[in-house]
Amino acid sequence: MTGPDPATRPRRQRATPPEILPASVKKPDLAFVVGALFITILLAALDQTIFSTALPTIVGDLSGVDQMLWVTTAYILASTIMMPVYGKLGDLFGHKILFMSAIALFLGGSVLGGLSGSMPVLIAARAVQGLGGGGLMILSQAIIADIVPPRRRGMYMGILGGAWAFASVLGPILGGWFADTIGWRWAFWFNLPLGLLAVTAAAVFLKASAQRSTRPVVDGLGMAAMAVTTTAIILVTSWGGREYAWDSPVILGLIGVAIVVGALLVYVESRAVEPIIPLHLFRDCNFNLATAGGLLSSVAFLGVVIYMPTYLQMVSGLSPTTSGLLLAPLAAGIQVSSLGSGVVASRTGRYRWMPATSGLLIAVSLYLLSSLTAETSLWATCSYLFVCGLGVGLGFQILILIVQNSFPITEVGTASGAHNFFRQIGASLGSAVVGTLFTARLIDLLGTRLPSAGGISGEMDPNSLTPALVSQMPQELKAVVVSSYNDALTPVYLVLVPLMVFAFVLLLFIHEKPLALTNEVLPVESPSAPHPSGQKTLPAETARPAGDVR
Repeated sequence: MTGPDPATRPRRQRATPPEILPASVKKPDLAFVVGALFITILLAALDQTIFSTALPTIVGDLSGVDQMLWVTTAYILASTIMMPVYGKLGDLFGHKILFMSAIALFLGGSVLGGLSGSMPVLIAARAVQGLGGGGLMILSQAIIADIVPPRRRGMYMGILGGAWAFASVLGPILGGWFADTIGWRWAFWFNLPLGLLAVTAAAVFLKASAQRSTRPVVDGLGMAAMAVTTTAIILVTSWGGREYAWDSPVILGLIGVAIVVGALLVYVESRAVEPIIPLHLFRDCNFNLATAGGLLSSVAFLGVVIYMPTYLQMVSGLSPTTSGLLLAPLAAGIQVSSLGSGVVASRTGRYRWMPATSGLLIAVSLYLLSSLTAETSLWATCSYLFVCGLGVGLGFQILILIVQNSFPITEVGTASGAHNFFRQIGASLGSAVVGTLFTARLIDLLGTRLPSAGGISGEMDPNSLTPALVSQMPQELKAVVVSSYNDALTPVYLVLVPLMVFAFVLLLFIHEKPLALTNEVLPVESPSAPHPSGQKTLPAETARPAGDVR
């Protein structure tokens, strides 16, 4: 018996069914991989939130209140610089080895922090943590992109996004509990078992790729220029209006350095063989729109996350633990919309409406938060935070998916790193803008209102105000401080509303590219043959098999 006529034989489809996992990741192993990545992102997220309540105790114990700012600045600076570096080097040398190295650095910094006996050592420990922490999110996202095709990736991105939701509540609570009970050093020690678990899972379940036949060229000059530019920007956002006046020679000099070296960075990247931030990324409209939207959303989101717990303590008289718990609605909103949007995107392949709706929801929540008063009920405040969480969860992970879906699988780490780099810059700018506007307005209001309340404004430093101090004030003076705090912060949220409206308009122009059912990059005879996702097909010698985690 002869087989069917080749002319009538059905043509083999390039795309694999969505229920078939990549060959290098067995179905039972995928849960362990995702679990390890969830833990990794949780570590990175907790490290940015746990110190919000533990830091006052830490710097008091180490006699370094004047150096408090550097504890957070050191981590932010190091992690921001490393984001595009990890993204590019992961694409060049393999994501698995970089992933394990990043966790090792992060855990090394945790050990150093737990043993620190002085502020310089603590700051150095935070910098080392940042060197590793910058790769935890980027490489987790890149690994998910390696082992899960775009059509199914939204659901897993939603799961990873839930780590941020969890950390936004758990971090402040853990930080306060450690500081009040077993000691603040456990803010570092607790990283070790979780980190070792993630390393073990990565070593066992992630498959390393074969070595390249040619040695990649590392963009050392680009890395140096990017590090200098980022350092200048972060220092401007950290010092401006706090350590130095905005028009001081130091701040103006840093701004000049950022502009000059930033221009040099563009020149270097235009001529580098393997640029750390390839300029061709910016020729993709979706990358530009998603990155701009993510940056603007980060400005608004950080303004809420950083200042709302303190607002609830100062205005509502809540304890640090209770104020942290009241961020649960924010986390719940992120969790619901992050998972929900991921599932919808995976099942339907439709996602264009999500980023714009995210910007609109965040704008609405900022407007609602700007209406808060000392008499506003806690349930109303929690509902406003829930709306903000819905907006954040609906957009942030989908924006990553849009960026990854715009480029070949061999550039997914580079694109993710660049996107998150600019988002982190937006977070730093958001913290600086909100902090500067809030502090300036608070000083002005206290200076105006305290004399009429029988207080002496010159004897009260706004930077020294604490919830405990305010609670011990006479009722008349307390009412003035509470009203001033409220009236200083809420208008800042109103200022951010037009920013998110602008983000909403930008994200309306996102182009919905089809989400491929497979990561497979196949060699073809014609270089013009399309990839299943609409991306350009890579040459056979640079193609990476689907599911190959490098």
